[in-house]
Amino acid sequence: MNPKTIAIVGGGQAAAMAAAALRQQGFDGELHLFSDEHHLPYERPPLSKAMLLDDNPQLQPILPADWWQEHNVQLHLGVTVQTLGRQTHQLVLANGQSYPWDRLLIATGAAARPLTQLDKLGDRCFTLRHAGDAERLRDNLLPGKSIVIVGAGTIGLELAASATQRGCQVTVVELAPTVMGRNAPAPVRDYLLTRHQLAGVRVLLNSAIEHVEAGESLSLTLQNGETLTADAVIYGIGIVANDMLAREAGLETANGIIVDAACTTSDPAIFAAGDVAITRQADGSLVRVESWENANFQAQVAAAAMLNQPQPAATPGWFWTDQYRDNLQFVGEMQGENWLLRGDPDAQKAIWFNLQDGVIVGAVTLNQGREIRLLRKWIQAKKKPPVATLIDETILLKSI
Repeated sequence: MNPKTIAIVGGGQAAAMAAAALRQQGFDGELHLFSDEHHLPYERPPLSKAMLLDDNPQLQPILPADWWQEHNVQLHLGVTVQTLGRQTHQLVLANGQSYPWDRLLIATGAAARPLTQLDKLGDRCFTLRHAGDAERLRDNLLPGKSIVIVGAGTIGLELAASATQRGCQVTVVELAPTVMGRNAPAPVRDYLLTRHQLAGVRVLLNSAIEHVEAGESLSLTLQNGETLTADAVIYGIGIVANDMLAREAGLETANGIIVDAACTTSDPAIFAAGDVAITRQADGSLVRVESWENANFQAQVAAAAMLNQPQPAATPGWFWTDQYRDNLQFVGEMQGENWLLRGDPDAQKAIWFNLQDGVIVGAVTLNQGREIRLLRKWIQAKKKPPVATLIDETILLKSI
């Protein structure tokens, strides 16, 4: 039976794109979107970059402002969902209003994993997940200010670059022995570490904070005994899925709502997509992909599943990061030992290739984003190009 009413809980990338996908795939029934933010759904990647650096920063809407009315999507902004109504199929808001649904999509995203040790520093301690966080942070990233960033993942490095570009003195503290250890290969990690150090960022690897104090300035003592002083601290050490509504409804969760390949939860009428979703693989393992592209893809998957339509074909994973004037794009498999280099990273123009048994399974481009579409095709086709040709810059990739 095709649903007559679909409710989407969440106001981020997956939620907005699911609304668009449902209409694109022919759903003409009643469609509601519930978000606890007052803004129209907006792009999150610029929060760590343009929203901190532009002279007059503006939120970038995911869909044009008039799209929602033109496609008859009922927006409920600035509201809190109290219960999903799994048994009654009646979603209830904190103000007591209720809305019926036949299919429900949860796309509530995630929050920054808390560091209570730092949170006690009060309003001089920051995380970055929402527009309000970026606005508050921007006011504190002033020339000459001393900023300590805890965590050298993608968000930490993007914030380090933005704070440096705003004239701050930046120190990054990372527990691991490398930067971007979760999602970048070794040669790219080495490049990024050097890039930040050349920009004046002090990067402290294998370091942990032992003690903090808040006085006129903030004091952070590391486990090795060194004390850092700062005007503000920012941390980004991972996420905690916003899965409380799902847990309270009795859905299967594990720091995320467990879904299958069709984004279906343990209740066949309820779906989840984006950062809040964690997918059970064929071998039973649970995998979450935290990227803009995955949110878009899972929105398409969930929409198709809700409408009993064929699933879209999966493509190699892709994400990007902008740091200083560098744009790095990652496609395919990042785990591997045999990385080949084309170009010159010192000249800020390069491509790293991940080869397994001669087959290209992944790649990272440095200021070569125009090649990503071709590289995705190669990975899907399991292309096995001659190595000498691959690393020869005089030969155009598209001619290989």
